Parts: sequence; structure tokens; C-alpha cells
Amino acid sequence: MPNFVPGNLELNHNPRNGQPYFNTTLFSPNSLGTQGNAARRLFYGPGVNNFDVALHKLTKLTERKSIEFRFETFHTFNHAQFDGSGSVDGNINDATFGKAVKAAAPCISQIALKFLL
Repeated sequence: MPNFVPGNLELNHNPRNGQPYFNTTLFSPNSLGTQGNAARRLFYGPGVNNFDVALHKLTKLTERKSIEFRFETFHTFNHAQFDGSGSVDGNINDATFGKAVKAAAPCISQIALKFLL
């Protein structure tokens, strides 16, 4: 763990802008063979803004036969989600330290049509 100097973390609430997610100047490498003073999980990274939507329609053709239509989307509004391990680079020795380096999968949708007897 690196060393941490208390101060304003200046969290960047829009990691898509290419700027570091937090104030990286508050962190410095620890001396070789020593443990840094930064607490584990000092703060939490960008949050999740995820919505799933499903449309479902069942149409009766006869008394016993029907058609079912489904349309589903996952991560519907396709907001960039920097969540999970490794989404923000926490390695102080990397050039991308403090920056969002990976995002969750984009919007996924599926359509289904089922004939029921």
C-alpha cells in the first residue's frame, strides 16, 4: 500500500473525461520493505447506474394456442459504468494511476417469439 497524506480527495464524478478519479498527489510510494499508511478501501470508486427493461406480450390465437413476444434490454441507458475490480487503476507505479481504465459491457438486447400449443 502507498503512503497517504490526508487532504481533499477531489473525487471526479465523471471518469469519462480522462482525468484521474481521485487526487493522486495525496499518494506516494512507500519505502522499500515498509508498508504504506494508506487505509485499505480508503474510498469507494464510481457507482453503478444500471437499468434493465423487459416488454412482454401474450396474444391468444385460439383457446389453446398463443404467441408470446418478449423484448429485453440489459444496461438499457448505456451509461458508462466504471465498477468492479480494476476499473480504476490503483497501482501507484502505473502511468494510469487513478484513472478509469475499463468499463462494464455496453447495452445488450434480445428479442424472443414463442409459439405455445
